[in-house]
Amino acid sequence: MTGHRIYTTSVASVYPHYVAKAERKGRTRADVDRIISWLTGYSQGELETQLEKRSDFQTFFAKAPGMNPARTLIKGVVCGIRVEDIEEPLMREIRYLDKLVDELARGKAMEKILRQG
Repeated sequence: MTGHRIYTTSVASVYPHYVAKAERKGRTRADVDRIISWLTGYSQGELETQLEKRSDFQTFFAKAPGMNPARTLIKGVVCGIRVEDIEEPLMREIRYLDKLVDELARGKAMEKILRQG
């Protein structure tokens, strides 16, 4: 697959930025992990394994145990683009994750972040 360089970027290299963003706003690493698990179906151990392996985003999402069907309820703007309008499936998955972390950092309640299908 040819595409954006984020596809071949390791999740482990971006993950600390997700955690730092959340922690600056009084949230925790556990909150970030919960969001990732909700989105992808990874258990805590599986997530840690993916981070240790330094899996890139393409592999991370391809090997996800079960993408949450309620993720299509995620709406809004990330980096000036509406996530629901992104046509490239992998980029849309990455932006879903970005949007969830943004909502966490803005103080949104976890029950609202983890949409119910």
